Amino acid sequence: MTPKTVVLTGASDGIGAAAARQLAASGHRLILVGRSVDKMRAVGEETGAEWFTADFARLDDVRELATTIAGVVGDTGIQVLANNAGGIFGDRTPTVDGFEKTMQVNHLAPFLLTNLLLPQLRAGGAAIINTSSVAHRLFGRIDIDDLDNEKDFSANRAYGDAKLANVLFTKSLHAKFHDEGLTSVAFHPGTVQTNFASDSNTVMRFVYRTPLKHLLLINSEKGGDTLSWFIEGTPDETWVSGAYYDERVLTRRVNPRIEGAALAESLWQKSAELVGIDAS
Repeated sequence: MTPKTVVLTGASDGIGAAAARQLAASGHRLILVGRSVDKMRAVGEETGAEWFTADFARLDDVRELATTIAGVVGDTGIQVLANNAGGIFGDRTPTVDGFEKTMQVNHLAPFLLTNLLLPQLRAGGAAIINTSSVAHRLFGRIDIDDLDNEKDFSANRAYGDAKLANVLFTKSLHAKFHDEGLTSVAFHPGTVQTNFASDSNTVMRFVYRTPLKHLLLINSEKGGDTLSWFIEGTPDETWVSGAYYDERVLTRRVNPRIEGAALAESLWQKSAELVGIDAS
């Protein structure tokens, strides 16, 4: 297998850290990103990877991160960008940028990072892998004019909308850049035993933080193995660009709203406006 330069966010724990450990043995150049200095230092020492910290609830952190990654990658480019950071949160307390936290951390921040790294992604003929969730189908009802869900907020709705945004973003990346050699995919990693819902007050937090998790959830290593499968796979052979997968299975059980190109394009334009980049 030809080693790749892989940028992996959400790598401080959970499936991101598990995937980093699995990928380290294959000789890839790993550039890992997480929020916690202590956790990232531990994962970096274990894997021998380069690592950086950024809080996706602060878009200035994302801008600084993109500049840093572009600098360390140089002309070699990036072969894989795995947008894996995310979570579900308990209320509508806005970020310092003024956005609902779930939408910002899960969608707006990776949207911004991906766009800022486009020169490096083009140079590497990159695959962009977006960790989504079955929640996109169960809870997603995204309103382009109310991405923060001011009219009808619930933690589940916010998370479902953000995960639906991940799939729509994947569709747009394919439509806009596949002819240039870029590929994209979104996937549900399985319902994984992590601290993912620890900041929320939803039923998901109850499941994730009680003995029920041993009955209902898979372990991080299995979820990390699925993420690694996409990272190490050959785009348009191992998996289909522009598609959504339930773990490793191409599925038709999707939110019907992802089938409309107009919604995906509207989300792209709105997201670009919100994060302050050129929408083209």
